[in-house]
Amino acid sequence: MVKKFALIFGIVYAVVGVLGFIPALVVAPELSGDLAVEAGHGWLLGIFPVNVVHNLVHLGIGIWGILAAKAFASSVFYAKANAVIFALLAILGIIPATDTLFGLVPLYGNDIWLHVLNAVVAGYFGFGPPARADVHTSTGRV
Repeated sequence: MVKKFALIFGIVYAVVGVLGFIPALVVAPELSGDLAVEAGHGWLLGIFPVNVVHNLVHLGIGIWGILAAKAFASSVFYAKANAVIFALLAILGIIPATDTLFGLVPLYGNDIWLHVLNAVVAGYFGFGPPARADVHTSTGRV
Protein backbone atom coordinates (compact mmCIF):
# COMPACT_ATOMS: atom_id res chain seq x y z
CA MET A 1 0.00 0.00 0.00
CA VAL A 2 2.86 2.41 0.79
CA LYS A 3 4.50 1.63 -2.54
CA LYS A 4 1.25 2.53 -4.32
CA PHE A 5 1.11 5.78 -2.36
CA ALA A 6 4.66 6.69 -3.44
CA LEU A 7 3.90 5.86 -7.06
CA ILE A 8 0.59 7.75 -7.20
CA PHE A 9 1.94 10.72 -5.25
CA GLY A 10 5.01 10.73 -7.49
CA ILE A 11 3.02 10.63 -10.71
CA VAL A 12 0.68 13.39 -9.55
CA TYR A 13 3.56 15.65 -8.53
CA ALA A 14 5.49 14.98 -11.74
CA VAL A 15 2.41 15.85 -13.79
CA VAL A 16 1.78 19.00 -11.73
CA GLY A 17 5.42 19.98 -12.26
CA VAL A 18 5.03 19.65 -16.03
CA LEU A 19 1.68 21.46 -16.06
CA GLY A 20 3.31 24.42 -14.31
CA PHE A 21 5.52 24.94 -17.37
CA ILE A 22 2.54 25.21 -19.76
CA PRO A 23 1.80 28.95 -20.10
CA ALA A 24 -1.86 28.39 -21.03
CA LEU A 25 -2.45 26.79 -17.61
CA VAL A 26 -0.73 29.50 -15.56
CA VAL A 27 -2.65 32.72 -14.93
CA ALA A 28 -0.43 35.78 -14.56
CA PRO A 29 -0.50 37.31 -11.07
CA GLU A 30 -2.21 40.67 -10.58
CA LEU A 31 0.63 41.98 -8.45
CA SER A 32 4.18 40.83 -8.62
CA GLY A 33 7.46 41.65 -6.95
CA ASP A 34 7.43 39.50 -3.83
CA LEU A 35 9.60 36.81 -5.43
CA ALA A 36 13.28 36.91 -6.31
CA VAL A 37 12.53 34.31 -9.02
CA GLU A 38 9.75 35.77 -11.18
CA ALA A 39 10.23 33.37 -14.11
CA GLY A 40 7.03 31.43 -14.67
CA HIS A 41 5.34 33.14 -11.73
CA GLY A 42 1.58 32.80 -11.78
CA TRP A 43 -1.36 30.74 -10.59
CA LEU A 44 -1.54 27.17 -11.88
CA LEU A 45 -5.12 26.62 -13.07
CA GLY A 46 -5.83 30.00 -11.45
CA ILE A 47 -5.64 28.32 -8.02
CA PHE A 48 -2.09 27.49 -6.87
CA PRO A 49 0.86 29.91 -6.92
CA VAL A 50 3.86 28.62 -8.89
CA ASN A 51 7.11 29.72 -10.49
CA VAL A 52 9.93 27.91 -12.29
CA VAL A 53 11.62 26.83 -9.05
CA HIS A 54 8.30 25.58 -7.65
CA ASN A 55 7.68 23.55 -10.82
CA LEU A 56 11.16 22.01 -10.61
CA VAL A 57 10.54 21.09 -6.97
CA HIS A 58 7.26 19.42 -7.98
CA LEU A 59 9.07 17.49 -10.71
CA GLY A 60 11.78 16.43 -8.27
CA ILE A 61 9.28 15.23 -5.66
CA GLY A 62 7.42 13.39 -8.40
CA ILE A 63 10.46 11.63 -9.80
CA TRP A 64 11.61 10.78 -6.27
CA GLY A 65 8.21 9.16 -5.57
CA ILE A 66 8.23 7.14 -8.78
CA LEU A 67 11.71 5.84 -8.00
CA ALA A 68 10.89 5.23 -4.32
CA ALA A 69 7.87 3.12 -5.30
CA LYS A 70 10.18 0.30 -6.36
CA ALA A 71 10.90 -0.80 -2.78
CA PHE A 72 8.96 -0.83 0.46
CA ALA A 73 11.66 0.79 2.61
CA SER A 74 12.26 3.64 0.17
CA SER A 75 8.50 4.20 -0.14
CA VAL A 76 8.16 4.50 3.64
CA PHE A 77 11.10 6.91 3.79
CA TYR A 78 9.55 8.94 0.95
CA ALA A 79 6.22 9.13 2.79
CA LYS A 80 7.86 10.12 6.09
CA ALA A 81 10.07 12.73 4.46
CA ASN A 82 7.13 14.21 2.57
CA ALA A 83 5.03 14.37 5.73
CA VAL A 84 7.74 16.42 7.44
CA ILE A 85 8.60 18.54 4.39
CA PHE A 86 5.00 19.44 3.57
CA ALA A 87 4.20 20.21 7.22
CA LEU A 88 7.17 22.60 7.32
CA LEU A 89 6.13 24.18 4.02
CA ALA A 90 2.61 24.74 5.37
CA ILE A 91 4.02 26.45 8.46
CA LEU A 92 6.34 28.60 6.34
CA GLY A 93 3.38 29.54 4.13
CA ILE A 94 1.44 30.87 7.11
CA ILE A 95 4.26 33.18 8.22
CA PRO A 96 4.30 36.37 6.09
CA ALA A 97 8.10 36.72 6.26
CA THR A 98 8.63 33.21 4.87
CA ASP A 99 5.61 32.68 2.59
CA THR A 100 7.86 32.88 -0.47
CA LEU A 101 10.59 30.68 1.01
CA PHE A 102 12.88 33.72 1.09
CA GLY A 103 11.86 34.82 -2.41
CA LEU A 104 12.43 31.49 -4.14
CA VAL A 105 9.10 29.64 -4.10
CA PRO A 106 5.56 30.93 -3.49
CA LEU A 107 4.02 29.06 -0.54
CA TYR A 108 0.97 31.20 0.12
CA GLY A 109 -2.71 31.01 -0.76
CA ASN A 110 -4.16 27.62 -1.59
CA ASP A 111 -0.72 26.04 -1.30
CA ILE A 112 -1.05 26.18 2.49
CA TRP A 113 -4.08 23.89 2.79
CA LEU A 114 -2.73 21.65 0.02
CA HIS A 115 0.56 21.25 1.90
CA VAL A 116 -1.33 20.44 5.12
CA LEU A 117 -3.40 17.82 3.28
CA ASN A 118 -0.26 16.34 1.70
CA ALA A 119 1.49 16.21 5.09
CA VAL A 120 -1.46 14.39 6.68
CA VAL A 121 -1.79 11.85 3.86
CA ALA A 122 1.97 11.24 3.63
CA GLY A 123 2.14 10.97 7.42
CA TYR A 124 -0.57 8.33 7.40
CA PHE A 125 1.35 6.22 4.89
CA GLY A 126 4.76 6.89 6.40
CA PHE A 127 4.04 6.66 10.11
CA GLY A 128 0.62 4.99 10.28
CA PRO A 129 -0.81 1.50 9.90
CA PRO A 130 0.12 1.01 6.21
CA ALA A 131 3.84 1.40 6.99
CA ARG A 132 3.66 -1.03 9.89
CA ALA A 133 1.34 -3.56 8.19
CA ASP A 134 3.41 -3.83 5.03
CA VAL A 135 6.54 -4.75 7.01
CA HIS A 136 5.19 -8.25 7.53
CA THR A 137 3.75 -8.73 4.06
CA SER A 138 6.67 -7.26 2.12
CA THR A 139 9.29 -9.55 3.64
CA GLY A 140 7.27 -12.71 3.13
CA ARG A 141 7.51 -13.54 6.83
CA VAL A 142 4.62 -13.85 9.23
